[in-house]
Amino acid sequence: MRNRPIPGSSGLVRPMSLLGDPVLHAPCEPVTDFGADLARLVEDMFATMYAAQGVGLAANQVGVPLRVFVYDCPDDEDVRHLGHVVNPRLVEADGLAVRGPEGCLSLPGLEAGTERFDRAVVEGVTLDGEPVRVEGTGFFARCLQHECDHVDGLVYADRLTPWRRGRLARAARKAPWSTPEGVSRLRRAEPHRPFP
Repeated sequence: MRNRPIPGSSGLVRPMSLLGDPVLHAPCEPVTDFGADLARLVEDMFATMYAAQGVGLAANQVGVPLRVFVYDCPDDEDVRHLGHVVNPRLVEADGLAVRGPEGCLSLPGLEAGTERFDRAVVEGVTLDGEPVRVEGTGFFARCLQHECDHVDGLVYADRLTPWRRGRLARAARKAPWSTPEGVSRLRRAEPHRPFP
């Protein structure tokens, strides 16, 4: 018997920020208020992530420039990982660097081969300010790195080689949600390494 509510079950689905929206391309602010507004945000983020059929969502993807993300993501052994991290920091990313298909709810319908490490560790706190450490491998490690990028003002396209980014820009230009600002952002972005 479940003694906790299902994450997102009382949340509202918020509008998604799309590529080119300035909120996606600037580092998010640390959370300092751990009250009811933060709890409501996390609940709404879960509802929004589930409605969009995603496995992770950062606060800036719903227009809120705070360092928060939620996830409900399997790893490569199909073990489910469910939770949230407030003020996340990617403290380790190592192992093999693997290029795999990666998409994003802020670039709906598009994906590109993106290089990520196959192990990642994120530290932060919970809604109550309690320390939390999340370790992931495989697909879940990719999710953790992807969401940490979001709170740092990056999208996965910023990790692509110029050739892959150009292909993604051409595909984005044809997408029904595309904006000139988003396509321009893809064309002028400088690639970032997976992790120093």
